[in-house]
Amino acid sequence: MRKHIMRRMIAAGIVAVLLLAASACSLDVIGNGSVTAFEQVLNAMTDRVDYDEAGASWSLSAPDGSARFVWSGNWSASEFDAMLAVDAEPFLSAGLNPNLLSEGCVYQDGILMVGRNLGNDGTEADSPLSAYRLIVQNSRSAVSYHMAMDHFGVNVGFGMFEWAKDMAANDKDIVFVLDPEPLLAAGVDPNAVEGWVFGEVEVHQNGKQVKVEKFLKPFDLT
Repeated sequence: MRKHIMRRMIAAGIVAVLLLAASACSLDVIGNGSVTAFEQVLNAMTDRVDYDEAGASWSLSAPDGSARFVWSGNWSASEFDAMLAVDAEPFLSAGLNPNLLSEGCVYQDGILMVGRNLGNDGTEADSPLSAYRLIVQNSRSAVSYHMAMDHFGVNVGFGMFEWAKDMAANDKDIVFVLDPEPLLAAGVDPNAVEGWVFGEVEVHQNGKQVKVEKFLKPFDLT
């Protein structure tokens, strides 16, 4: 009798573990949904997606060429695994002193870069979408959903790259986002930066909705 009860308890435990594992996969709506939405953006911008063999990274350029989202296809081969690379001229003209930039912000040859390392995974991605899947699979906390904008996004340190969950229902299909703090500390006058919108954005922070200031560069692709 005791053996029978023990077998039933073990079987129930195994079923519970399997159910938890299945629910963990099925409940990651943001992770799974962001892949589908990101694929739609890639398909809409095939002429703006490039591969850098030397850096083992993919990049998606803004329609006007003023900014790029760069994500690595091999995290062991890059300085930043995810970053924004933007034309620095608007910030230089607004007072930016590159020598005052903090760690995570780099100025080089007229380009301002903000980025972060995501890990040391040496997996070689063979496409821009599979390279994005590396982020979802191995650094899930870097991926988020911005409810107010109906956007998914990748945190790149002092910034974000965001894209619409549904481009047909959104007039801001992709958005390059920069945090103002390190730029203001490096001398930037936020009201003098041309080509970027400086304003408040509603975000979920510490369990509540709050408004924070950001530099934004949105684009409608449809």
